[in-house]
Amino acid sequence: MTEQKPKNPVRAAFPYTIPVLTGYLFMGMAFGMLLASKGYGALWACLMAVFIFAGSMQFVAVGLLAAGFDPLTSFLMTLMVNARHVFYGIPMLERFKHYGKAKYYMIFGLTDETFSLLVSTKPPPGVSEKWFYFSITALDHSYWIAGCTLGGLLGSALPINTRGIDFVMTALFVVIFLEQWKEKKNRTPALIGLGVSVLCRVVFGPQWFILAAMVVLVLIFVLARNPLERRLQPK
Repeated sequence: MTEQKPKNPVRAAFPYTIPVLTGYLFMGMAFGMLLASKGYGALWACLMAVFIFAGSMQFVAVGLLAAGFDPLTSFLMTLMVNARHVFYGIPMLERFKHYGKAKYYMIFGLTDETFSLLVSTKPPPGVSEKWFYFSITALDHSYWIAGCTLGGLLGSALPINTRGIDFVMTALFVVIFLEQWKEKKNRTPALIGLGVSVLCRVVFGPQWFILAAMVVLVLIFVLARNPLERRLQPK
């Protein structure tokens, strides 16, 4: 009996990433065009996609660049926008600890959409689990780079009205939430998140409510971890 060759992990991972491909190309193009409208060309869009790779924060960064460099504001804004990564980043450290040096890229490339794929897909038979998940992360990253660069090129070459284009990230998060809402039978965590967010918006105002909500949610989910896990277990 001949031994089967290991399957190509990139080829195996690609079909699972097609939804991310379509989303990242269009969102990346929106970001590239918005950045170009502020006087920053395709090279800047490409470099930000390569080294920052944070969709929502890149959109926020456009405003920060236009307003002038302010380290403290930039730090606090980045903390507020990306604080959600704490929720799914820490649990993934256990999985990534066996990845060797590749774990650093896996941590860097962990976006909302990539996380969803990593926890919901299994590698096909004959495909290395490590390189399958690494390929998903790298493919998603490449889609974002391509979209941002293409948007930067189009925005620099064509007179495009970018008014309202930054709303694309808000729309994306609404869609992700609705998809998760439809798939989950127990919606307690989602309801807690909504309630805390609304309360913090009223108490702390639009500037600080995201950071405040994240802190409160972390405390709630840490302190109430066992009861919540029992509720989430299938009966």
